[in-house]
Amino acid sequence: MRLVLVENKPGVLNRVVNLISRRGFNIESRSGGPTEDPTRARIPIITDVDDEAWEQITKQLNKLIVVHKITDLTDEPSIERELVLFKVNAPAERRSEVIEIANLFRAKIVDVGRDSLTIEATGDESKMRGMEDLLRAYGIREITRTGKIAMSRNSKSMQ
Repeated sequence: MRLVLVENKPGVLNRVVNLISRRGFNIESRSGGPTEDPTRARIPIITDVDDEAWEQITKQLNKLIVVHKITDLTDEPSIERELVLFKVNAPAERRSEVIEIANLFRAKIVDVGRDSLTIEATGDESKMRGMEDLLRAYGIREITRTGKIAMSRNSKSMQ
């Protein structure tokens, strides 16, 4: 995962994403939002590119005036999280089983339907994959994800 620190202005996320996609690289996950400094935004980006290609992307990104810093967390200790909403079949006779799975993963039930539950879960990729695997047995109606966000464990990386 790479973090791009940019000016917090309209259109900046689009400029960064367009620069990468115009070069034919797929962005697997991206999100963005303001930082502790309201004039700056952090954009976590996950791409499937080798080091040489990322170096070229970095050179192009650094030419953008709105880009302040790029940090590569690929080999650094970091904290990664994703928010996932699962809408799962949960008829009355099996509802308690689905609730137990949610509790096991420290997830929240955010909506209850006549025959479904919507569960909000946060965690790393392996936790979300494990929860999804267990819920598939009940029938997942819908999944939506935020995309990963990350922060270096080293407090100096994005300053």
